[in-house]
Amino acid sequence: MKVYEGIEQFKKLGNAIVTAGTFDGVHIGHQKILERLKNLAAQTAGESVLLTFWPHPRLVLDPANATIELLTTFSEKVALLEKHGLDHLIKIHFTKEFSKTSSVDFIEKILVNAIGTRKLVIGHDHKFGHNREGSFEALKENAHIYGFTVEEIPRQDVEHVGVSSTRIRKSLSNGEIHVSNQYLGWEYCLTGKIVTGDQLGRTIGFPTANIEVDSPFKLIPSHGSYAVRVKLNNRHLEGMLNIGIRPTVYGEQQTIEVHIFDFNESIYGEKITVSFVKQIREETKFASLEALQSQLVLDKQAALLLLGA
Repeated sequence: MKVYEGIEQFKKLGNAIVTAGTFDGVHIGHQKILERLKNLAAQTAGESVLLTFWPHPRLVLDPANATIELLTTFSEKVALLEKHGLDHLIKIHFTKEFSKTSSVDFIEKILVNAIGTRKLVIGHDHKFGHNREGSFEALKENAHIYGFTVEEIPRQDVEHVGVSSTRIRKSLSNGEIHVSNQYLGWEYCLTGKIVTGDQLGRTIGFPTANIEVDSPFKLIPSHGSYAVRVKLNNRHLEGMLNIGIRPTVYGEQQTIEVHIFDFNESIYGEKITVSFVKQIREETKFASLEALQSQLVLDKQAALLLLGA
């Protein structure tokens, strides 16, 4: 898959099969669109093209009130889309100026003149252009003028399990990792850098690596302990992770700490990715460090069972 940092880098195609959207999370509803896009390209000897927007439009249009938490960073989105065998990914830098592009200009200047669209595939209720004025009906009305056809993926095909980015965010915020993973079609993950912590875990036999997440807009699951898979320097490891304020030691700031099983190396400054399998328990305040230590032994046993399954 070729990735283009802007429409200016893209060379117009003779038979482009196109879709557009934010595709945050690349969940199983999105995957229905991608599957159809790829099949149409194969059937017509065309090339599949996904046009996406970054930053997320809500972060640009109303930054003071933007509370959205993203399921994927742009690099995570690229990695997920690449697995689906797309030919081209075009990143449109979303700005307030771009948001004023009319639906007609979007069709003419981008879909037709810049990309060479012959078939456009969109999800149910997809809107585009200034103030979301464009719709499936508007696309159908203009398609014959510009020489392309439009196909809408019906609601029942996209939402046959009620999946949406909003529902996935709610599941993650409730610690329902198994639900969100089912809707995503992949294990939700966080990527960041290992930073120095207070090293309290070492004193009770459970050393942890503190993770500073790459993006301030990345959704962090609810406070609690989780069974996780760990990717570190191309090694695949296992562990358990805690998100929370650590009430047992009267913590105040949220931390993300992973205890990697059978591991004892200095990894400060290294990049790490943790993939969530399932929540073990919610965050709890224990009466003492000894009580916490006893619970961590049980947590490890639970995590090993979950990871083994």
